[in-house]
Amino acid sequence: MPTDFSIWSDKEEEDVGAGCLVTITAAGNVLDVAPPLLAKMVPHHYASPERLARLLERLGKSAAAGYVRERLPTTRTARSGDLGEILAAEYIDAETAYSVPIKRLRWKDHRNMALRGDDVIAIKPPAEDEPIRFLKTEAKSRAALDADTVAEAREALDSHDGLPSPHALGFISDRLHETGNTALGDLIDRAQLNDGISSRQVGHMLFTFSGNSPHRLLSNDLGAYGGAVSQQAIGLRVEPHQQLIAAVYNLVEAEHDP
Repeated sequence: MPTDFSIWSDKEEEDVGAGCLVTITAAGNVLDVAPPLLAKMVPHHYASPERLARLLERLGKSAAAGYVRERLPTTRTARSGDLGEILAAEYIDAETAYSVPIKRLRWKDHRNMALRGDDVIAIKPPAEDEPIRFLKTEAKSRAALDADTVAEAREALDSHDGLPSPHALGFISDRLHETGNTALGDLIDRAQLNDGISSRQVGHMLFTFSGNSPHRLLSNDLGAYGGAVSQQAIGLRVEPHQQLIAAVYNLVEAEHDP
């Protein structure tokens, strides 16, 4: 089940330019309510339930717990970046018509290194006469969000003519085929390698997780956009930004203490 943001935050939506701006503001009791909820879903972004179940069955609880702990980031920067990407993926699954087909943090080279490429690619399978659609997402996590960070995200979204990068799509397709979801992998392969992907099949999401208000920065970015890709910006504000990150990962570590 994706995260229910409404339990610990309030949401406001507005149209800005040709796009949509969603501002999510955490409640005053966020540090009491959110960490236990987020700590339940964070481990599955690093290890599949099937993998953990097999470890538990064959080697016991201690081995399964150790497997998760060895994949958790240990630096503040890595934890911040990972949680921003996790929250973006959870928001997409919970609040949009798209779904995130893989949890890419499971394939990190090192737990304290960021993955390169598009942060999150979500998919909306074809329906009737509608082709497959892609949501290209950049996620930024900052205690104090600034214009340079938003500009960096915009540059990434606009790269590859605004389309998902070939490498990102190939990575997703490969993982889907490896994990048995060949039907969706085949759809991505066909779109990328045979039919081609147009800007009409793509949406952009700029997702921020910050301690300060993202409203002005995201509104300015949406207002300045003049391209052909549909746009939405999601600004999640949690004033105790660093405290929430620490609380979530500390809980996950405690629950997976061998």
